[in-house]
Amino acid sequence: MNKKIKLLIIGSSQGVYGGIEAFMLAIADAAAQWSEFEISLCYKLVDGYAWNTELKDMLHDKSYKVYFVEKASSELFSLIKEADVLHIQNMPPDIVIPAFIRRKKIFLTIHNRKMSGNYLRYKIWTFCSQLATERWYNSSFVHQSWEGTQLKKNSEVIPTVCALPQITSEITNRSGFLFVGRWIENKGIEEIIEAYSMLTLADRKKFPLTILGTGRLKNKIDVLIELVGLKGEIILPGFVTDEEKANYFSLSKWLLAPANTNEDLGLTPIEARNISLPAIVSRDGGLPEAAGPAAVLVTPGDVHDLYEKMTMVINMSEEEYLQRAKLAKESLKYFLKPMEYYRSKFQ
Repeated sequence: MNKKIKLLIIGSSQGVYGGIEAFMLAIADAAAQWSEFEISLCYKLVDGYAWNTELKDMLHDKSYKVYFVEKASSELFSLIKEADVLHIQNMPPDIVIPAFIRRKKIFLTIHNRKMSGNYLRYKIWTFCSQLATERWYNSSFVHQSWEGTQLKKNSEVIPTVCALPQITSEITNRSGFLFVGRWIENKGIEEIIEAYSMLTLADRKKFPLTILGTGRLKNKIDVLIELVGLKGEIILPGFVTDEEKANYFSLSKWLLAPANTNEDLGLTPIEARNISLPAIVSRDGGLPEAAGPAAVLVTPGDVHDLYEKMTMVINMSEEEYLQRAKLAKESLKYFLKPMEYYRSKFQ
């Protein structure tokens, strides 16, 4: 019997369920079905982490081993020592350098763009990235921030994935706008509420606005909704399960993702495309890549532009909408790599 390959999927976490955590979980779930691998999933907790029960709930019944470790800890180094192959998120020195010294196969998925400032930190990260067997940037936007316009040897742009929704409904029965994400600064939630309040709608129930999630801006958002006169008219379910989220996707007509953060990619527009849900997104970082050719683009932070585009899609003919919905889904197969791609690389 052949010895199984010990695959360690590892990355930093703030203890909450976000895009990187979702990607790691999707890779681990897929790899758990590959008989030649023994899987370990590890979240390295960063300074100031705060536990979120949603992440723990998603991980409690997995068939593979799940670890939460402190940075530069003996438990972290023990996991690195035991692994044959490491799939590391970004390029943390306390993971990459010990793995390289022990001659492990190192695959980096680089989620975050290179930002200005802290020259020494980014010099170290760049050095660590060069130690990898392969580097996978999650968007062209992120890649160009690190390497410029040309891909270096052993580098590739591979958009990240998560557990994509599968629930579908009749497209002609869809209605309204949907936002999905954490309620934090510059995600565009305030702009969405202000633009929606400007719309001329005889009956808002025929084109509702649903805002999923929660976060530190909750009090501010509650005040804004009351200020613009929409208290009780915006649907606010809070945090929902993946199954519930997929249902909201399938019932909505347009996804809204007008961030102003230099978004590295954006998983939500990819999730939406999988069930033929087109999006209105800002020209912000990797969001246009994630939303694809069916998307309607707006200027980041521009409430009036968002209002005009929301008005446009409300008045869009059903024929054009159906064409965009079809394009959103069909173009996705040329954008994402199948999970089998990772399987072939990790061997």
